[in-house]
Amino acid sequence: MIIVGLGNPGKKYENTHHNVGFMAIDKLADKLNVKFNKKGCASEYGFTSVNGEQIVLAKPQTYMNLSGEAVKSLMSHFDEKADNVIIIFDDIEIPLGAIRVRKEGSGGTHNGMKNIIQEVNTKDIKRIRIGLGVDRSMDLAAYVLSPISKKDMEIVSQSIDKIVLGLETYIKDRDFEKLMQNVNVNIKG
Repeated sequence: MIIVGLGNPGKKYENTHHNVGFMAIDKLADKLNVKFNKKGCASEYGFTSVNGEQIVLAKPQTYMNLSGEAVKSLMSHFDEKADNVIIIFDDIEIPLGAIRVRKEGSGGTHNGMKNIIQEVNTKDIKRIRIGLGVDRSMDLAAYVLSPISKKDMEIVSQSIDKIVLGLETYIKDRDFEKLMQNVNVNIKG
Protein backbone atom coordinates (compact mmCIF):
# COMPACT_ATOMS: atom_id res chain seq x y z
CA MET A 1 0.00 0.00 0.00
CA ILE A 2 1.18 3.52 -0.80
CA ILE A 3 -0.10 6.51 1.18
CA VAL A 4 0.83 9.89 -0.26
CA GLY A 5 0.51 13.27 1.42
CA LEU A 6 0.49 16.18 -1.01
CA GLY A 7 2.31 19.45 -0.46
CA ASN A 8 5.12 21.65 -1.68
CA PRO A 9 8.72 20.98 -0.63
CA GLY A 10 10.76 23.60 1.15
CA LYS A 11 10.70 25.49 4.43
CA LYS A 12 8.73 28.45 3.06
CA TYR A 13 5.68 26.22 2.41
CA GLU A 14 5.76 24.27 5.71
CA ASN A 15 2.66 25.67 7.43
CA THR A 16 0.68 26.76 4.39
CA HIS A 17 -2.82 25.67 3.46
CA HIS A 18 -1.53 23.62 0.53
CA ASN A 19 0.72 21.55 2.80
CA VAL A 20 -1.83 19.87 5.06
CA GLY A 21 -1.25 16.63 3.13
CA PHE A 22 2.42 16.76 4.18
CA MET A 23 1.34 17.56 7.75
CA ALA A 24 -0.97 14.52 7.82
CA ILE A 25 1.59 12.11 6.35
CA ASP A 26 4.24 13.40 8.77
CA LYS A 27 1.90 12.71 11.71
CA LEU A 28 1.10 9.21 10.36
CA ALA A 29 4.83 8.57 9.91
CA ASP A 30 5.44 9.56 13.54
CA LYS A 31 2.73 7.15 14.73
CA LEU A 32 4.09 4.29 12.58
CA ASN A 33 7.75 5.14 13.35
CA VAL A 34 8.53 5.71 9.67
CA LYS A 35 11.43 7.93 8.61
CA PHE A 36 11.37 9.68 5.22
CA ASN A 37 14.93 8.54 4.56
CA LYS A 38 14.61 7.39 0.95
CA LYS A 39 14.74 9.62 -2.10
CA GLY A 40 13.51 8.51 -5.50
CA CYS A 41 10.38 8.43 -7.62
CA ALA A 42 10.39 12.26 -7.34
CA SER A 43 9.55 11.79 -3.64
CA GLU A 44 10.84 11.41 -0.14
CA TYR A 45 9.50 8.17 1.28
CA GLY A 46 9.86 5.54 3.96
CA PHE A 47 8.53 2.08 4.79
CA THR A 48 6.95 0.04 7.48
CA SER A 49 5.43 -3.41 7.54
CA VAL A 50 2.03 -4.23 9.03
CA ASN A 51 0.72 -7.80 9.07
CA GLY A 52 3.43 -8.75 6.59
CA GLU A 53 2.43 -6.06 4.09
CA GLN A 54 4.80 -3.27 3.12
CA ILE A 55 3.37 0.21 3.64
CA VAL A 56 5.03 3.09 1.80
CA LEU A 57 4.50 6.65 3.04
CA ALA A 58 5.51 9.33 0.55
CA LYS A 59 5.80 13.08 0.06
CA PRO A 60 6.17 14.11 -3.60
CA GLN A 61 8.94 16.65 -4.18
CA THR A 62 7.60 17.80 -7.56
CA TYR A 63 5.58 20.73 -6.22
CA MET A 64 1.83 20.38 -6.02
CA ASN A 65 0.78 20.80 -9.64
CA LEU A 66 3.01 17.92 -10.81
CA SER A 67 2.17 15.47 -8.00
CA GLY A 68 0.96 12.93 -10.56
CA GLU A 69 4.51 12.38 -11.84
CA ALA A 70 5.61 11.29 -8.37
CA VAL A 71 2.54 9.12 -7.72
CA LYS A 72 2.89 7.40 -11.11
CA SER A 73 6.59 6.80 -10.46
CA LEU A 74 5.90 5.37 -6.98
CA MET A 75 3.20 3.06 -8.36
CA SER A 76 5.55 1.82 -11.07
CA HIS A 77 8.54 1.41 -8.75
CA PHE A 78 6.56 -0.55 -6.13
CA ASP A 79 4.42 -2.35 -8.75
CA GLU A 80 1.24 -1.10 -7.11
CA LYS A 81 -2.18 -0.53 -8.65
CA ALA A 82 -4.29 2.59 -8.07
CA ASP A 83 -6.69 0.75 -5.74
CA ASN A 84 -3.82 0.31 -3.27
CA VAL A 85 -2.97 4.03 -3.16
CA ILE A 86 -4.42 6.71 -0.88
CA ILE A 87 -3.86 10.43 -1.48
CA ILE A 88 -4.21 12.98 1.36
CA PHE A 89 -4.65 16.62 0.36
CA ASP A 90 -6.20 19.99 1.18
CA ASP A 91 -9.54 21.09 -0.21
CA ILE A 92 -10.65 24.72 -0.11
CA GLU A 93 -14.12 23.81 -1.38
CA ILE A 94 -15.16 22.12 1.86
CA PRO A 95 -15.44 23.87 5.25
CA LEU A 96 -12.51 24.21 7.61
CA GLY A 97 -12.09 21.00 9.59
CA ALA A 98 -14.36 18.89 7.40
CA ILE A 99 -12.94 15.59 6.15
CA ARG A 100 -14.07 13.77 3.02
CA VAL A 101 -12.91 10.21 2.38
CA ARG A 102 -13.82 8.80 -1.03
CA LYS A 103 -12.94 5.82 -3.22
CA GLU A 104 -12.93 7.82 -6.45
CA GLY A 105 -13.86 11.10 -8.05
CA SER A 106 -12.61 14.04 -10.03
CA GLY A 107 -9.78 16.31 -8.99
CA GLY A 108 -12.25 19.15 -8.39
CA THR A 109 -10.40 22.45 -8.12
CA HIS A 110 -7.24 20.79 -6.79
CA ASN A 111 -4.48 20.88 -9.43
CA GLY A 112 -2.37 18.27 -7.65
CA MET A 113 -5.20 15.73 -7.66
CA LYS A 114 -6.12 16.63 -11.24
CA ASN A 115 -2.52 15.88 -12.26
CA ILE A 116 -2.55 12.55 -10.41
CA ILE A 117 -5.75 11.48 -12.19
CA GLN A 118 -4.24 12.51 -15.52
CA GLU A 119 -0.91 10.72 -14.91
CA VAL A 120 -2.30 7.44 -13.51
CA ASN A 121 -5.19 7.55 -15.99
CA THR A 122 -7.98 6.76 -13.53
CA LYS A 123 -10.42 8.57 -11.23
CA ASP A 124 -10.60 5.38 -9.14
CA ILE A 125 -8.03 6.41 -6.59
CA LYS A 126 -8.77 6.67 -2.88
CA ARG A 127 -8.47 10.09 -1.36
CA ILE A 128 -8.78 11.92 1.93
CA ARG A 129 -9.58 15.62 1.62
CA ILE A 130 -8.99 17.99 4.51
CA GLY A 131 -11.27 21.03 4.47
CA LEU A 132 -9.72 24.46 4.65
CA GLY A 133 -12.61 26.62 3.54
CA VAL A 134 -11.63 29.55 1.38
CA ASP A 135 -11.10 33.21 1.94
CA ARG A 136 -12.90 34.53 -1.15
CA SER A 137 -11.34 37.96 -0.66
CA MET A 138 -7.90 36.55 -1.54
CA ASP A 139 -6.53 35.31 -4.81
CA LEU A 140 -6.88 31.50 -4.75
CA ALA A 141 -3.16 30.84 -5.39
CA ALA A 142 -2.18 33.36 -2.72
CA TYR A 143 -4.60 31.76 -0.25
CA VAL A 144 -3.39 28.16 -0.62
CA LEU A 145 0.24 29.29 -0.32
CA SER A 146 -0.42 31.48 2.71
CA PRO A 147 0.29 30.30 6.27
CA ILE A 148 -2.58 28.78 8.25
CA SER A 149 -3.56 30.96 11.20
CA LYS A 150 -2.95 29.61 14.71
CA LYS A 151 -6.72 29.34 15.33
CA ASP A 152 -7.33 27.45 12.06
CA MET A 153 -4.27 25.25 12.67
CA GLU A 154 -5.89 23.96 15.86
CA ILE A 155 -8.91 22.81 13.82
CA VAL A 156 -6.74 21.35 11.04
CA SER A 157 -4.65 19.48 13.63
CA GLN A 158 -7.79 17.89 15.09
CA SER A 159 -8.80 16.75 11.60
CA ILE A 160 -5.32 15.33 10.98
CA ASP A 161 -5.45 13.44 14.30
CA LYS A 162 -8.78 11.87 13.28
CA ILE A 163 -7.39 10.91 9.86
CA VAL A 164 -4.25 9.35 11.35
CA LEU A 165 -6.31 7.30 13.82
CA GLY A 166 -8.54 6.11 10.98
CA LEU A 167 -5.59 5.22 8.76
CA GLU A 168 -3.88 3.26 11.55
CA THR A 169 -7.02 1.09 11.75
CA TYR A 170 -7.39 0.88 7.96
CA ILE A 171 -3.80 -0.30 7.52
CA LYS A 172 -4.59 -3.23 9.85
CA ASP A 173 -8.10 -4.18 8.71
CA ARG A 174 -8.21 -2.86 5.09
CA ASP A 175 -11.89 -1.92 5.46
CA PHE A 176 -12.28 1.28 3.43
CA GLU A 177 -16.03 1.51 4.10
CA LYS A 178 -15.25 1.59 7.83
CA LEU A 179 -12.60 4.26 7.23
CA MET A 180 -15.17 6.38 5.40
CA GLN A 181 -17.74 5.92 8.19
CA ASN A 182 -15.25 6.68 10.97
CA VAL A 183 -13.36 9.58 9.42
CA ASN A 184 -15.80 11.55 7.24
CA VAL A 185 -16.73 14.72 9.12
CA ASN A 186 -19.41 17.03 7.83
CA ILE A 187 -19.29 20.58 9.08
CA LYS A 188 -21.87 23.16 8.13
CA GLY A 189 -19.94 26.03 6.63
